[in-house]
Amino acid sequence: MQDGLSLRKKAEDALKKTPPYGEDLNLDDYEVAGKEENFTQDLMALSEDDKKTLINVGVIPTEENRIGTFIMLNNAVSHASVKKEDEVELLSLQNALKKYDWLKDYSWNLVKPDTDKYTAISYLQNADGYFIRAPAGKKSKMPVQTCLLIGSKNSSQMVHNLIVVEEGAHLDVITGCSTRKDVERGLHLGISEMYVKKGATLNFTMIHNWAEQIGVRPRTVVYVEEGGTYINNYVTLKPVKSVQTYPTVLLEGNGAFARLNSIGVAHPGSELDLGSRVIFNAPNTKAELISRTITTGGKVIARGEMIGNANGAKGHLECHGLVLSDVGTQRAIPILEANVEDIELSHEAAVGRIAREQIEYLMARGLTEEEAVGMIVRGFLDVGIQGIPEELKASIDETIAKIGEKAI
Repeated sequence: MQDGLSLRKKAEDALKKTPPYGEDLNLDDYEVAGKEENFTQDLMALSEDDKKTLINVGVIPTEENRIGTFIMLNNAVSHASVKKEDEVELLSLQNALKKYDWLKDYSWNLVKPDTDKYTAISYLQNADGYFIRAPAGKKSKMPVQTCLLIGSKNSSQMVHNLIVVEEGAHLDVITGCSTRKDVERGLHLGISEMYVKKGATLNFTMIHNWAEQIGVRPRTVVYVEEGGTYINNYVTLKPVKSVQTYPTVLLEGNGAFARLNSIGVAHPGSELDLGSRVIFNAPNTKAELISRTITTGGKVIARGEMIGNANGAKGHLECHGLVLSDVGTQRAIPILEANVEDIELSHEAAVGRIAREQIEYLMARGLTEEEAVGMIVRGFLDVGIQGIPEELKASIDETIAKIGEKAI
């Protein structure tokens, strides 16, 4: 662990450091959102608008079939509860750092404060967020749900999350990011560090449902030990100004496995720079990177990168994009790097429009053109995400139906 003063100096020096990808957002254009918010004990006491916002990102206000719930409003913890403390520990990161001295070796260890100006300001603002720990051997049957919510106009939210899944444990997390009904413009910076210990499994699903003028800059690194499994699902289907994300998974133990699914729709005025990276640092590790993106008029850049540093590693990268507008753009950037002899990495990339013969085939079997396009789009975006509530599925189906209408 580096000295705090040294890290602070590096962060200060990085406040002007432009990241290599994505639109360069000006931090000074946003006020830092408040760190003091009312704590909500009962989510069912929230306004109907707030409850709908939660549901639309997979967070159930009744907390039914959820082992724990964490809500971050602006830059303050608004709710934290857990049903079975012996199976999952859930509290704010700042409280966790006070509780566990060993956690200082985990915090700002995978994501460096001087990575870019977004991580730098988050470090200097001492950003809070959730700490989730699955104790060794514990395998909860219910997921933890979290929501990161921007509630103030023209403000920046800075979040720092840390997850530790101990040896042999299993943890499911559904996290949703959104804005309150009257918030159109803002900036979300999300730092996430995740540790998957020997033989452990982490299923992590992130659902974004932002307002149309929100800038989003997640920074995520995952460390997977021997025999560990990390599954990641990322979904953004609604209009948003700018998203740039490039999570990195470090496969550090023999036989570690990772699968990352990315699903995105770029509406007119949206710019999505989505990607994921896996670094194979241990023998017999495996990974799959799957990307499904659609443009209805916005810009999509789908990145995927695999770096093989250990023998016996196998990885497959798949980037598929649909163009449903003459003004939309799709760009796929697959990168494979092999630094040892015994390695197998492959990629498949394709961008284009829906084939007319596919639509006509379904129409010949009784579907309308709109229904046929909707079915094709739904099948294209289906990568087998599990555990999202029925209300969110209905919202996703509604979005897909609207996309199908625009494609005709």
